[in-house]
Amino acid sequence: MAFSSRGHTNTALADINITPLVDVVLVLLLIFMVTAPVLQSGVEVAVPQTRTVNQLTEEHTVVTIDKEQNVFVQDKPVNIHDLPGVLGSAPANAKRVVYVRADQKVPFGAFASVMDAVKQAGISNISIVTQPIQR
Repeated sequence: MAFSSRGHTNTALADINITPLVDVVLVLLLIFMVTAPVLQSGVEVAVPQTRTVNQLTEEHTVVTIDKEQNVFVQDKPVNIHDLPGVLGSAPANAKRVVYVRADQKVPFGAFASVMDAVKQAGISNISIVTQPIQR
């Protein structure tokens, strides 16, 4: 410590200005809030509602059927006849999980055709995506 001529101590300025840190954190929060809805699957469908719904935390292959009966793997449009080739027909795919999302207005015949194409790819573990019933 250094003493001044009057007998008082001079201390170093040790305060940290956190205003820029708060500004950066708020900007990052805003960016994540705006981009989070965009990160979800890009094909918009109104999936049916059920009482039991399991929440998923892992990334899996999603096959989507929109209300015009267009088929998508992840977000890429695919012809239904090419679906088995896109998903792959290797025997190792038997343990792979594929999720099928279909708009509630899609006829059962179109849904069954997609399910059959997934099975032709050698994938037998198929789950159907639904939403919980709003109370």
